Amino acid sequence: MVGELRYREFRVPLGPGLHAYPDELIRQRVGHDGHPEYQMRWLVLRRAEDAEGGSSQVDCKAEHILLWMSTDEIYANCHKMLGEDGQVVWPSREAAREAGALDKSVLEEMETDVKSLIQRALRQLEECGGTAPPAPLLHTVHVLSAYASIEPLTGVFEDPRVLDLLLHMLSSPDYQMRWSSGQMIQALACHDAGTRTQILLSLSQQEAIEKHLDFDSRCALLALFAQATLSEHPMSFEGIQLPQIPGRLLFSLVKRYLHATSLLDQLNDSATEPGARNSSAPEELSRKRGRLELDFSMAMGTLISELVQAMRWDWASSRQGPLARSFGSIFQPRPADAGLGLPPAQAQASLRRPARFRPRSEFASGNTYALYVRDTLQPGMRVRMLDDFEEVSAGEEGKFQQSNNGVPPVQVLWESTGYTYWVHWHMLEILGFEEDVAEADEYRGAAGSGVRGGALPSCRWKPMAELYALPYVPPAAEDAEESEHLTQAEWWELLFFIKKLDGPDHQEVLQILQENLDGEVLDDEILAELAVPVELAQDLLLALPERLDDSALRDLLNCRVYRKYVPEALAGQPAYPSLLEAQAQPQEPADAAGVEEKDAAPQPPRSPLRRLVEGYGPAGKIVLDLEQALRAEGTQESEVKSLLLLLRQQPQPFLVLMQSLDTPAANRALHLAVLRVLRRLVDFPDALLLPWHEAMDACVACLRSPDTDREVLQELVLFLHRLASVSRDHAVVLNQLGARDALSKALERQLGKLDQAQELRDMVFKSEKHAHLYRKLTTNILGGCIQMVLGQIEDHRRTHQPINIPFFDVFLRYLCQGSSVDVKEDRCWEKVEVSSNPLWASKLTDRNPKTYWESNGSTGSHHITVHMRQGVLVRQLTLLVAGEDSSYMPARVVVFGGDSTSSVNTELSAVNVMPSARRVVLLENLNRFWPVLQIRIKRCQQGGIDTRIRGLEVLGPKPTFWPVFREQLCRHTRLFYLVRAQAWSQDVAEDRKRLLHLSSRLNGALRHEQNFADHFLPDHEAAQALGKTCWEALVSPLVQNITSPDEDGTSPLGWLLDQYLGCLEAAHNPQSRAAAFSSKVRRLTHLLVHVEPCAGAAPRPKDRNRSHDWGSLAAPGLPTSITKNLTGCWAAAVEEQVNSFLTSHWRDEDFVPRFCEHFHSLQRSSSELFGPRAAFLLALQSGCAGALLKLPFLQAAHVSEQFARHIDQRIQGSRMGGARGMEMLAHLQRCLETVLIFSGLDIATTFEHYYQHYMADRLLSRGFNWLEGAVLEQIGSCFPSRLPQQMLRSLSASERLQRQFHLFQLQRLDQELLKLEDIEKKIQASGKEHERAGEEDAKEAGAVAAADVTEEDEDEDENDDLYYEGAMPEVSVLVLAPRCWPIASVCHTLNPRTCLPPYLRGTVNRYSNFYNKSQSSPALEQGPQRRLQWTWLGRAELQFGDQTLHVSTVQMWLLLYLNDLKAVSVESLRALSGLSADILNQAIGLLTSSRGPLDLHEQKDVPGGVLKVREDSEEPRPRRGSVWLLPPQTYLKAEDKEGRNLEKRRNLLTCLIVQILKAHGDEGLHIGQLVCLVLEAWQKGPCPPRGLVSGLGRGSACSSTDVLSCILHLLGKGTVRRRDDRPQMLSYAVPVAVTEPHTESLNPGASGPNPPLTFHTLQIRSRGVPYASCSDTQSFSTFR
Repeated sequence: MVGELRYREFRVPLGPGLHAYPDELIRQRVGHDGHPEYQMRWLVLRRAEDAEGGSSQVDCKAEHILLWMSTDEIYANCHKMLGEDGQVVWPSREAAREAGALDKSVLEEMETDVKSLIQRALRQLEECGGTAPPAPLLHTVHVLSAYASIEPLTGVFEDPRVLDLLLHMLSSPDYQMRWSSGQMIQALACHDAGTRTQILLSLSQQEAIEKHLDFDSRCALLALFAQATLSEHPMSFEGIQLPQIPGRLLFSLVKRYLHATSLLDQLNDSATEPGARNSSAPEELSRKRGRLELDFSMAMGTLISELVQAMRWDWASSRQGPLARSFGSIFQPRPADAGLGLPPAQAQASLRRPARFRPRSEFASGNTYALYVRDTLQPGMRVRMLDDFEEVSAGEEGKFQQSNNGVPPVQVLWESTGYTYWVHWHMLEILGFEEDVAEADEYRGAAGSGVRGGALPSCRWKPMAELYALPYVPPAAEDAEESEHLTQAEWWELLFFIKKLDGPDHQEVLQILQENLDGEVLDDEILAELAVPVELAQDLLLALPERLDDSALRDLLNCRVYRKYVPEALAGQPAYPSLLEAQAQPQEPADAAGVEEKDAAPQPPRSPLRRLVEGYGPAGKIVLDLEQALRAEGTQESEVKSLLLLLRQQPQPFLVLMQSLDTPAANRALHLAVLRVLRRLVDFPDALLLPWHEAMDACVACLRSPDTDREVLQELVLFLHRLASVSRDHAVVLNQLGARDALSKALERQLGKLDQAQELRDMVFKSEKHAHLYRKLTTNILGGCIQMVLGQIEDHRRTHQPINIPFFDVFLRYLCQGSSVDVKEDRCWEKVEVSSNPLWASKLTDRNPKTYWESNGSTGSHHITVHMRQGVLVRQLTLLVAGEDSSYMPARVVVFGGDSTSSVNTELSAVNVMPSARRVVLLENLNRFWPVLQIRIKRCQQGGIDTRIRGLEVLGPKPTFWPVFREQLCRHTRLFYLVRAQAWSQDVAEDRKRLLHLSSRLNGALRHEQNFADHFLPDHEAAQALGKTCWEALVSPLVQNITSPDEDGTSPLGWLLDQYLGCLEAAHNPQSRAAAFSSKVRRLTHLLVHVEPCAGAAPRPKDRNRSHDWGSLAAPGLPTSITKNLTGCWAAAVEEQVNSFLTSHWRDEDFVPRFCEHFHSLQRSSSELFGPRAAFLLALQSGCAGALLKLPFLQAAHVSEQFARHIDQRIQGSRMGGARGMEMLAHLQRCLETVLIFSGLDIATTFEHYYQHYMADRLLSRGFNWLEGAVLEQIGSCFPSRLPQQMLRSLSASERLQRQFHLFQLQRLDQELLKLEDIEKKIQASGKEHERAGEEDAKEAGAVAAADVTEEDEDEDENDDLYYEGAMPEVSVLVLAPRCWPIASVCHTLNPRTCLPPYLRGTVNRYSNFYNKSQSSPALEQGPQRRLQWTWLGRAELQFGDQTLHVSTVQMWLLLYLNDLKAVSVESLRALSGLSADILNQAIGLLTSSRGPLDLHEQKDVPGGVLKVREDSEEPRPRRGSVWLLPPQTYLKAEDKEGRNLEKRRNLLTCLIVQILKAHGDEGLHIGQLVCLVLEAWQKGPCPPRGLVSGLGRGSACSSTDVLSCILHLLGKGTVRRRDDRPQMLSYAVPVAVTEPHTESLNPGASGPNPPLTFHTLQIRSRGVPYASCSDTQSFSTFR
């Protein structure tokens, strides 16, 4: 034993508050890969967090886990156990040896004394013979015990004579001798667990030791074994009812367990150190290890077989087959309706072969067939009756309901009668579930029509919902040659049954093997390595059933190899038809006899015993023969012994005999007959080998029944007294079953008049200590087997070698049984009590919602008390109520829990019941067992006094071994993979390139767990528990380690992603190294993200050293942190790529197309690496946004302007149509997808500023297009102030005004025409005499009109064109709001009186009047009145000959002005219009171009030159079509004054925000309040200073959006922080270097707000011939 090395500061989390520490190095071995491995003992302790965030150790049972670790894992997890040279440091034991060392001479003298004492004790033992031992012998043994307690003398006691001495002493009839031997054994075993185990193993392996040991000696050895294993496997099976196992069977289990553990130790010690491995022949070592592996597998199979039978797991009425779980990933959450993965169409169309159930003719006996039916039949299956039985006839069909241990044991709902009836197992033929019956007909029809020959879809087919198929999901494809032979695991399982056969049968099977294997001589070594063909295995499996006893036959029917190959053998032509015929022959005479008996005359009444066993065929006849033999005078012992031997082989009739005592008391004759047979049977020693303990509960139930007849009771007491006297093991079993209380109650009922009842009760009472020992032993053996199984799983997990242990899957199936089974109602509780009206309490559990329990008492005194069964954890507790009960309906219910009815004081929940409720859930998912639950009705609806409860439902988990095994399995799995994850992480930390190998490592580990679950775990809950634990323990820590940045700030995965993004171009060549590298990266990332994250995450531990603590790596909810870490790493990699691109290319002319291409390349990479997951697309946008946030303001403004310019160019280019237009639209779409990253960033404000300018120019020069709305709909989130959207709404409002103005004009025209008609009528009526008066009236009317025009200048010339007879131009006015349109108040205004011709001036004046009247509406008088200011903005279409000129408003005015003049100077035009020289020269330059209609003549005396209309002969030009002369788009520059003004504005706002937050300290401000304070300070001062604000020009305006944009900027920089509990609260975080400019208020000295301005422009259209003078000079006319 190696000394301890303790490093408690290093810990591995195994669960909430549970941690493992490396405690001790046990041994070393050479692994399968040739490298050394070390077995480490990990100590499991529970820790609790204290108030200060630290941790403290909590007392708990000493638990440990043995784990084999490689050198790398030792280095990564327990590096303090390594020396400076990297080798494992084994602690020195010199100090321990010196402490207990003896002088050599003294030690030799003591060894001589021990040898002489052993020889003397043996001589004295022979001399005493069978008499009582003499005193000298006892003294000698006492002296030997004293010597045995000295550790250096342990080697002397390894003499085989010591074992002989102990064996004779243990088998001595004298109690003192047996006690002395026990003392000596304890003295020898006190040194260490290994010595104790070795002694127990040596004693237990002695031949025929059970014949020499009596009850007390066996109990002494069992107590020693219990003491030896208590500290090794401290498992608790609280709440699980363990079976009653007698001492003889327990001792056999102990022997099997010790044998298996010793072989396991030999296996671990068989591999020497690497240096010494070559000292002996490798072949000899390999053969030795192969023999040990075979012996260990057979020993484990025997142990599991006996343990399964002792635990009576094989008595389950129904089981799931090993392939009950459908294939699928155990790491992905399984939806509730998940199937095999077939699409609906294929799932409906596919035909699967229905399950085939074996008929009775294929079995050798009815007992064997009964076992098969019992093991296969499941509730809900359809069955057919084979024999007539009482009220059920042969051929009737029904549905199987349930089974129990009664007689008959099977309940079936028969279709012919409509009610249930009980029958025997062997009388039924299994038809299967209803869908199986229907599929059988469908399959036969499809096979007959040839469908069967088609290719059917595989059950393993799975659609590719992800990027790649998961390589670990399907098991590895089997080789064609291997598929023709059994695997080693299957062959060893079959070999296990061959070794079970007796001599002749064993030789016969070996002969079959030799004949089929070329006559090779078969020894144990060759048998282990045989490659057995499948056909030969099928023949052996068919030959085995008739050669095995009952227990081995049950094992055969449950094993994997039998289930896998026997149905296929029976489906074809059998290799041994004579054997099948021999199996069917015994059944035919029985059937014929049944027909003859039915037709014969009525027989005399049969005895009760005959009626009981007649359904069991030959096995039942054994019981009748036994009864006859026992009842006959002069019983022949040999005949009884032969019958007992048959019963031992087929114990089912005997168990039926015992279990008949649990039938109703009306079967008095049967009970008496059975008890008389049993009383006589006990007198035979061979009868004690029968399984009495398996049916002893029926005897106790008969004792407890108050209806049991007194004579039956007396016979039962006499029988039990005789049985307990002969075998005290059965007295212990009775004690475990509670027979003492049952006897006491029976004595009370019979007034003490039961012979030997008192003595039997005393015997049962004295067995209490042994019963406790038996329970502890059962727990220890089961716990030890579970630990060995977990060790094999761990070894299988480490070496990836197959598990060759027989029944390994059977053991795991029974351990996992019940993982998805719930217990309802009366199975969860023992009794239900109520506060009043107890006679109505049954209404709570009758499942009838129309009945109810009604209380009777005062308000608040009503309660329901539920006494729970031991160990049941309530999953859901529900009350059923009804709204029609009105005031009787509960309103508030409180649930309390307690350990007894006197201590129900812990409140568990309080629920308020709504009046409309039907089901009220009171409790869910309790994690503690409460013996008593009390439901208190505190208040009723409408103030009612009494209450009504319609029902009570309790749902709880079944108390099975699954929770215990799940805890242990997950604990071992978590420790194994956490240790491995740390080693792999350390490997990656040393060399980043090794990260490429992580995908193959992970895939191998996941494939191994997937295959293990598919082969050994029976249902989805068990498989999902293993998958979840493996994922959290392996993948989560790895992801956290590879995504954590190192010293240079880059994580290994981030480096790998950078390398992947850097070699995208080179990876296009599939033959290149870059393609292979990219493939490895994709496989790794896809493997890491294919599992959806779990909801919820536990808080991270505080104040822990990262280098020595794994608490942050295995917290609950880690899959969420996996996604978080991976997305963070991906965002960092994207940010680095985008940042590098921006630094290199932000000044390029083609920056936007290249950036869009780069962004879409990153999008493709994200899909390739992580699939279509929204989290990684968001991380991509986050990375791009992070790179943009790092840009200086002017660079960011330049980027945003470039994007706005690019969108403007693509929108204008798409107007050309055709292929070029479609290409422009495609480029626009790609750009819009990229622009979405601006959303939520402060750069969006700058982007909106430039986009607004360019959009305004497009709308005013080109008009509205549907593409504008589509673009805004896609990137609307990138405009914080939503100004572009408001511009479109402003256009819509302007169009409505235009339609209203059209109606207004028509109304005015109608009024004027009506007025003229009235005047004409008056003139015609008055005649010539009133002609003079009419002329005077007309003059007066003209004078009044002139006065009106004088008073209102805006109405001047309003009606100049009202009566114009020619074609009027079509004028459209656009009313633009300055709050959303980028039009400053300093823009050039248009004076209609001087710059427009009369036929246009009248329309403009009328529109002004119309707008003023609409603004004078009473509904609009609440705010300031708007006024119109005409501008030069807009566009027009002019007709010039056959050409249509598309010009601006300024160009239109120039051309129309030349209609009346032949030439005009530029200087006069400038003076007349008031326009700036730049605007006027831009308009003239396009008109005088090659496509324009004007010429500019330079003259010395005329500044600027003279404009003339170009003559036709001067220069050729297109004569027809449209000519576009509109000024080109003017693009801004971020580096100009306007961009710098925007930067100044942001700096000013930043200063204000920082100053305000500083003034409010750590408390901070609400974001809404902060915005209001900043806007108020901006408007009123004293900051910003007036001078600087006045210098901002157009950037001096400030809105809440600008403030929010600055807040986002400061949050990104870390200057401002938000509170975690209240994100809307902002506070100052760190100082920021911001220059605070001194500016003045925006409106100094303003007395009041200025009225808002509304700008408008106009569109002019004409409907007729052009306006032309009388001359032949070509002129311009307005078309639009």
